[in-house]
Amino acid sequence: MNFKEQIDDQAFHLVGEIADRMGREVYVVGGFVRDLMLGRPCNDLDFVTVGSGIELAEEVARSLGMRKRLTVYANYGTAQICTHGLELEFVGARRESYHRNSRNPIVEDGTLDDDQKRRDFTINAMAICLNADRYGELVDPFDGVEDLQRKVIRTPLDPDTTFSDDPLRMLRAIRFATQLSFSIDPVTFESIKRNAGRIEIITKERINDELGKIMRSSRPSVGFKLLDKAGLLQLIIPELCELKGVETMDGRGHKDNFLHTLQVLDNVAAVSDDEWLRWAALLHDIAKPQVKRYDARLGWTFHNHNFIGEKMIPRIFRRMKLPMNEKMKFVAKMVGLHMRPQSVAEDGVSDSGVRRLITDAGEDLDSLMILCEADITSKNPAKVRRQLEGFAALRKRMDEINAADDYRKWKNPINGHELMEYFNIPGCKLLAELKDAVKEAILDGRVENNHDAAWQYVLRLAEERREDIEAARRGEIE
Repeated sequence: MNFKEQIDDQAFHLVGEIADRMGREVYVVGGFVRDLMLGRPCNDLDFVTVGSGIELAEEVARSLGMRKRLTVYANYGTAQICTHGLELEFVGARRESYHRNSRNPIVEDGTLDDDQKRRDFTINAMAICLNADRYGELVDPFDGVEDLQRKVIRTPLDPDTTFSDDPLRMLRAIRFATQLSFSIDPVTFESIKRNAGRIEIITKERINDELGKIMRSSRPSVGFKLLDKAGLLQLIIPELCELKGVETMDGRGHKDNFLHTLQVLDNVAAVSDDEWLRWAALLHDIAKPQVKRYDARLGWTFHNHNFIGEKMIPRIFRRMKLPMNEKMKFVAKMVGLHMRPQSVAEDGVSDSGVRRLITDAGEDLDSLMILCEADITSKNPAKVRRQLEGFAALRKRMDEINAADDYRKWKNPINGHELMEYFNIPGCKLLAELKDAVKEAILDGRVENNHDAAWQYVLRLAEERREDIEAARRGEIE
């Protein structure tokens, strides 16, 4: 099989010509070859040469006049050139061997055959020659083309060796299956199940990189179901596994919250590319196992699972070494608020409830509404219709209220420093109580949303709480 026409590109010809002058074999390998056959775009070009990849990269960079864009990773024997939106990576063909308790290989120079044997999957082990006498020739020793056609993920060699050597490949198998809508070869998948425990030697950062790619796929639930079936999910996010199953009492059962969660995740993915909103969908019911109760009158309840779930998010992110920044705060916020729109809608969309929802969600209101609408997974069409109609009415009223006064950007017109100075009291919980009272009065519509009206309300509150203010001045209130 020859791909001369498909790779009739200046960059490939240049690399091939320079390799010929150096007397080297050179091939474009891996993801580019796979994506070329699948008709997918690929801007990462990996070149393997028999010899020093760094030397070849230096000659290519010199020829392109891009020596300043050459990055050399001497410890890994690789080099990279970034040009015109492309990443050209060069490495020498090598063979690898591993110690049992480390994924850092012992690397030696090798042949193309050695290099292809060390690849993770057959669909990533194909190479196309760039030397002039064989330009475009496909080298496919493990039937990668056939596996592409069959849409199968399979390892080139014994999968137990492949996954034991580098356990991250287990996650990569699931990630590729998710991204490409491929199946995993049964023998390969059984090996993943046998070797699942080896994932513990992989850093959280590398695991998160693969999880992120699964999360960004069109149907991330596919990946999480495979992770669960393989026994990997229990080792990575055990809290999700606790959502599994249906318990029944007095003939009354609750839904499988694990399957519900994955449906919500896919619902969000269908309308939003926001990776962290997808994380919020995955974790929105994470506290349900902790609060699950059965009541003979009410049936199964999960009271306060949103608030407890919000508190769990920082702990989960810290353990997984996910970013402890605004992204984590956003996910926690979405988990904490995800029940609010439904509650407001069921209460008849009162203006005070709408104002509170808007101010609490702030700039993330649209994301919250996407999550809440995605959370509708009932099989009862009438129930789904009622919930969607309720959310539609809520959206309409939010737009009307925001048109008059944009509560998404609402800030309390009274600040703590102003209260401290006027009443001559130090920072204490009384200040927070006064500010909260102002907020509630404004959102209830009892006080106009401006500083003068709010301040007059504070003065009235001060009369009622004169003794507390005196106690605060004496330092008796913390």
